[in-house]
Amino acid sequence: MAAGVVPVALVIGPTAAGKTAAAMALQDQLGGPAKAQLISADSALVYRGMDIGTAKPDAHDLAAYPHRLIDIRDPSEPYSAAEFVSDADAAVLEALEQQKTPIIVGGTMLYVQRFIKGIAELPAASPRIRHELQQQLVRLGADAMHAELLALDPIVAAKIHPHNHQRLLRALEVIRATGRPMSSQWQAAKSSVAVSRLPIKLVTAVVGPSQRQVLHERIRQRFEAMLQAGFLAEVEALMQRDDLHPDLPALRAVGYRQAWHFLRGDCSHGQFVEAALAATRQLAKRQLTWLRRWSEVDVRSAAAPEQVAAQIRRLL
Repeated sequence: MAAGVVPVALVIGPTAAGKTAAAMALQDQLGGPAKAQLISADSALVYRGMDIGTAKPDAHDLAAYPHRLIDIRDPSEPYSAAEFVSDADAAVLEALEQQKTPIIVGGTMLYVQRFIKGIAELPAASPRIRHELQQQLVRLGADAMHAELLALDPIVAAKIHPHNHQRLLRALEVIRATGRPMSSQWQAAKSSVAVSRLPIKLVTAVVGPSQRQVLHERIRQRFEAMLQAGFLAEVEALMQRDDLHPDLPALRAVGYRQAWHFLRGDCSHGQFVEAALAATRQLAKRQLTWLRRWSEVDVRSAAAPEQVAAQIRRLL
């Protein structure tokens, strides 16, 4: 390893795979919070008041295992991949200054990819343009909007499913704000990979069961535990706010949108549960597809958290 280059652990995997437990075990093995800093890479955990449905570590665990980038936004506020990269860079550098080993843990693959590969200097979200696009989406439908993107930026359109409204509208928003396709602006990111921006070497571990059925069962058990812990009451509290609605990025998180529809009377409890489980399984499928294609991995393991942590520690 080059002089001045510090190893940083990156613990990733599909939802319900046990990433957080492995990262916490790694922090223990490295000497606790005084020696290692946990940094969340999860787009749902950034939001305050969304605790149960996001499987956020509870107050006791967060006190024992402090995480950066958890509870940093109100659900009414957007949070982009570009903001994550900036915040994660700052958290890594602060940890290094304190002579702590950074441990980045999470399952938002866009965040992980942009942290590793860099991100273009894209414009900030424009409420005016986004409102216009949302109205157009309602009027014309997602397929027509995707066709528009395909004509303007075929490279980005090929990477976005028409039903992924958030990414679809963001790509169109960037074009309308800058007059340039997002793909051309991605080129600016190629010189800003993490190992160029920061004095680090990533040690990447993919955590999770090798059999999809095992993961699906974990998802089911975790969702049942969420319901017993008061997930629906959590969503009811969010619904009492006048500034929140189910189209916000925060409330598009798996489980929350389905719970909102159930509490609004749009479906039965059984339909809500099945829809939430199906959405979570689809999320896991997308994550697994991304992870299978990701070659820069040092450890792939379905072992117990302590064993995974030991494998990572030997490489740091």
